[in-house]
Amino acid sequence: MALMTTPPGHDVLLYDGHCRICSGAAREFKRLLGGRGTELRSFRDDGVLEAFPGISPERCEKAMQLVQADGRVLEGAEAIVRALGRHPLGRLLYVYYVPGLRQLADVLYGAIARYRFKIAGRNCSDAGCAVHFK
Repeated sequence: MALMTTPPGHDVLLYDGHCRICSGAAREFKRLLGGRGTELRSFRDDGVLEAFPGISPERCEKAMQLVQADGRVLEGAEAIVRALGRHPLGRLLYVYYVPGLRQLADVLYGAIARYRFKIAGRNCSDAGCAVHFK
């Protein structure tokens, strides 16, 4: 069964605001989507996860989370595909659902997500970010 949370009434993409790759992707999503109904929020900002019961910081550490308007939650590569699917050219990303491509995309996404801080560094300056380099 899919993860469900409080329905926000519009799509909300939760990303890691301490990650340079994630923050850059969020800026690009915002540029591409404009005002097409997807809100982008760092899960690290105060109060963000409290608005979405059931979405843990651990889940967010592993993958972007797309909270759909009805409260259904998608994560990782699928969250990106669905979020960008609102853009006319983003519909091309639905090739993700072709058998074999989905598995490949999920493996690649997982590897990049796991090593994102080693690949690109971090955006935060506090000592708490040191935990990402274990």
